[in-house]
Amino acid sequence: MLELHLIPKTELDRVRDADVEQDARLELLADMCRLNALVAVKRAGSGHLGSTFSALDLVVHLLFERLNTAELGWENPDRDVFFSSKGHDVPGLYAVLHALGVIPREKLLALRRLGGLDGHPDVHTAGIEANSGSLGMGISKGRGIAWAKWNLGRGGRVVVLTGDGELQEGQNWEALQAGAHDRLAHLLVVVDRNELQSDKPTEEILALGDLESKLRSFGWHVASCDGHDHSALRAVFDEFSGLDDRPQALVAHTIKGKGVSFMEHSAALAEGGGFYRWHAGAPDDDDFERARVEIHDRIGGRLADLGLGPLVLEPVEPPEESVQSLEAEPVSGAGAPLTKVTGEYVVDAYGEALVELAGVHDHLVVLDADLASDCRVRAFELAFPDRFVECGIAEQDMVSTAAAIARQGFLPVVNSFAAFLASRANEQIYNQASEGTKVVYALHYAGLIPAGPGKSHQSLRDVSLLSALPNVTIAQPANSEETRELLRWAIEDAAETVAIRLAIGPSPRRIELEPEYRVELGHGSVLRTGSDALLVSYGPVMLHEALRASELLAARGVEIAVVNMPWLNRVDRAWLSELAAPFQEVLVLEDHAPVGALGDLLRRELEGRRITVFGVEGWPACGTPQEALRFHGLDGESLAERIQLALGALA
Repeated sequence: MLELHLIPKTELDRVRDADVEQDARLELLADMCRLNALVAVKRAGSGHLGSTFSALDLVVHLLFERLNTAELGWENPDRDVFFSSKGHDVPGLYAVLHALGVIPREKLLALRRLGGLDGHPDVHTAGIEANSGSLGMGISKGRGIAWAKWNLGRGGRVVVLTGDGELQEGQNWEALQAGAHDRLAHLLVVVDRNELQSDKPTEEILALGDLESKLRSFGWHVASCDGHDHSALRAVFDEFSGLDDRPQALVAHTIKGKGVSFMEHSAALAEGGGFYRWHAGAPDDDDFERARVEIHDRIGGRLADLGLGPLVLEPVEPPEESVQSLEAEPVSGAGAPLTKVTGEYVVDAYGEALVELAGVHDHLVVLDADLASDCRVRAFELAFPDRFVECGIAEQDMVSTAAAIARQGFLPVVNSFAAFLASRANEQIYNQASEGTKVVYALHYAGLIPAGPGKSHQSLRDVSLLSALPNVTIAQPANSEETRELLRWAIEDAAETVAIRLAIGPSPRRIELEPEYRVELGHGSVLRTGSDALLVSYGPVMLHEALRASELLAARGVEIAVVNMPWLNRVDRAWLSELAAPFQEVLVLEDHAPVGALGDLLRRELEGRRITVFGVEGWPACGTPQEALRFHGLDGESLAERIQLALGALA
């Protein structure tokens, strides 16, 4: 197993207290935090290194030199406030907060683990000033904090770091306009202008053009400089500190992946054939070691040049549980091991089917929100560039654009993460549906898993948000074949708008549907027979846990029938009545909050029947898949216990 080592806080303190030139100190501290962020992401198994590394010099400069926060403390009402709006760069901020003594070592090493550090910022973590990760909200939050400080007579500046691609979200420009109107001179926005989005240059996704002129036209005082040059940053911040009539914006020109040569965007784009591969995910062992050696050697060289002696490292214990612990092949018996990943991704089947169907239906158009790789629509973009509309990080604009395209006789297929699409653009979806047109919404990343990114990315309210619309059908497939069939049905047969929820991770097990099963509106499929209760669920993650629970219960003499019900707000009453007739107890396992989805549908349709719903109660947990499922009592083992208790209570 790969051995990991962390730079301890004592080493960071040694450099921080050393009698050396300030820029050299900041450069060294930034690299030390880079190395610790790299180790934390590797140990977590996922994270965002490219954006983390582009922003780290800015974060180090602000928190170690410019802002008074560390000196006054994170609870002092007169402190300077700093937070990142883009949020996915938080491993770097965590590393800096660790260096400042705010986040302990054990927390840093528990990135994306239950009880550790969320994959995106959360205010329940010391040193985090705002929840972020759902893009576009930060400048508005900064404005609110700045206004509150002014109103309460408190001191301190408010500094908000944003991504350049993030500025495609329209809320930013509303906040920029309002901040200038309010003359919030103690509000500062720093744009991490690394010119790359998830995997392509910003100017290819949705060009920002002359960003400095745009910001200036909103009434802000604007400057730009090299975001990795501490003397240049110092000069700009000194200039800003003398202004008292308007807010300020710094466009900091940075390099995505800064500090690791093969992650820096010019080299990475060339190596990736025009695509950037280091936006998200953890490097494999070989790439991790290459990156580690490069940063470590540079730190060692700088320490030697400054006469500070060699770097001391601490070994890091291996994680107790793999991030890929939600695994999968059929299991049986109470003592069976957890499983192995199948390698099936329903989202891959979706992308392949989309290309196939586009070859038959020339009115099919795909819209994307800078997630072409994650949503598996890159193949469509390459095959049908004239029918691919890249909208950037702007879900509301994307949905309204799709609505207009639909009115002209096209069939738009709209793609984004479910948490952003169903909620952020909900009014636009409502408006489109009210026009009576047909649009297919692909809600990727639906449900609790993967849980590492945290609550900003876990979509557990989308079914309830869309079920209130009278002419929107919502479905979630269980396996690749059902994914293909549901997409074909949505495009060829559906009379109304369709929303398809898609799991983004690997299927925990192969869900085998009945050989004669065909997609039929309102009908499900029996996966396992039983006589003691009926358990209904959907999607590869929860169906795996439902089957796991039924297998464990069977070993105890309790036979549970398990049914895949892909239709979350439509049901054929005759089919349901016949299915439920033999059972006194109907159980529903939701990959959603326990209200507003399949459970509520079955309660309405089976009025008078005893129905127990298991869903994600409260705020979703951040952690490995198995940690999050276990926390909510939705893993197979916990579910078996809950079902047995429920059946005993209802007997």
